[in-house]
Amino acid sequence: MQKAINIKNKKARFEYEFLDTYIAGIVLSGTEIKSIRLGKASITESFCEFNELGELFAINMQVDEYSHATHFNHRPKAARKLLLKKQELRKLEKEVKNTGLTIIPLNLFINDKGFAKLKIVLAKGKKLYDKRESIKDRDNKRDLDRLKKSFNS
Repeated sequence: MQKAINIKNKKARFEYEFLDTYIAGIVLSGTEIKSIRLGKASITESFCEFNELGELFAINMQVDEYSHATHFNHRPKAARKLLLKKQELRKLEKEVKNTGLTIIPLNLFINDKGFAKLKIVLAKGKKLYDKRESIKDRDNKRDLDRLKKSFNS
């Protein structure tokens, strides 16, 4: 059995405040899914965007070329269509247009049936002082964990 694929966007939690999460399917070609199954993908710099037809696409998602493919290989940074229900797409598009929120990929994984799924988040960008607060909280938690560990030893 294959190992579980779980590619995360670690920068997203620091850069954005999450409001709502969705799980979307991705339209992929054969060599793209093979590369993802090998763990050769990155969603760190990616974001989601609507086209003029109201379809949602993942932009700037890096899926490396499959090493055993011939000349039928895919482009590494192509825009990939995301699959959601119509009502979810309409709701997301309304939120993005009216309130200026962004849609960020948070997690790329393969489900039990073998399909690649992308966990996307409706997010609001953090201000600089919010980021400083996140850093301070993270440092305080790390110091507290160190104290607990030295106390228990």
